[in-house]
Amino acid sequence: MRKNTLRRIRESLLMSKAELAKKANVSPITIARIENGMPCRMETKRKIILALGYDLSEKDKIFGT
Repeated sequence: MRKNTLRRIRESLLMSKAELAKKANVSPITIARIENGMPCRMETKRKIILALGYDLSEKDKIFGT
């Protein structure tokens, strides 16, 4: 399992899993799985990064390496 900071970043923005999921056009279950370290597709990562208001070049801040 990879370490990611998605939960911390989402919570710092006072955003619920459901809000982020809706904004990123993915399911809340997908958000929960990613926060628990499960892998996801590059397209899903792209949607989440943009929904959080980050630039795609900042992906490592959220998803690590």
